[in-house]
Amino acid sequence: MINEFSRTELLLGQEGVQKLRNACVMVLGVGGVGSHCIEALARSGVGKLILVDNDTVSLTNINRQSIAYHSTIGKYKTQVMKERIADICRETEVVTYECFVLPENLEEIFQERPDYIVDAIDTVTAKLALAEKAEKEEIPMISSMGTGNKLHGEMFTITDISKTSVCPLCKVMRKELKARGIFHLKVLYSPEKPIDIRGKETKEEKGNRRQIPGSVSFVPPVAGLLIAGEVIRDLLA
Repeated sequence: MINEFSRTELLLGQEGVQKLRNACVMVLGVGGVGSHCIEALARSGVGKLILVDNDTVSLTNINRQSIAYHSTIGKYKTQVMKERIADICRETEVVTYECFVLPENLEEIFQERPDYIVDAIDTVTAKLALAEKAEKEEIPMISSMGTGNKLHGEMFTITDISKTSVCPLCKVMRKELKARGIFHLKVLYSPEKPIDIRGKETKEEKGNRRQIPGSVSFVPPVAGLLIAGEVIRDLLA
């Protein structure tokens, strides 16, 4: 019988589609990378998605996030994403946590052990806590490195953190992971040199201690889709 995943089944077979239906993926961060990753996972028929993000949709999210519209401004990103998934695949179970990812609340978030973790957040402390959790629990994980201030989505690649270069976030992560005895982590990163935007700022940056990176419509989504593809292939392996 024809269904939402009939064409997916042509490539993956019934067994592959069933594997995805039985899978649980946790995505932390429902932004430019995370929202597109989540949507691709839902359109692939992943049976359970755990979404973690404390942020609400803002006007400046519209240029790159799949859940950002004028009509969704002010709403929790997790809830908008949940509604979107329900319209894509009604059978997908969605669990949401509207909270920041902190070392002290990981146990609350990980009430269920996912089959895969996608780190699409932008704070080093949270990324490190997740990497430690994944290492300890032996849960497959992929972490998105920097996508801001870049224009060439075609340069993204998936590799081990030990093989990365150029990306400032990768440099910090390599150092901090090594200090924690973690020498391997699957990441998506780009060797593209970030555009220097120092001296430029938006009104939203007032009171913000760090400069907000520039972004465009066609870079973070590429990262999210590449990550989704990697997750799906790993789940099917």
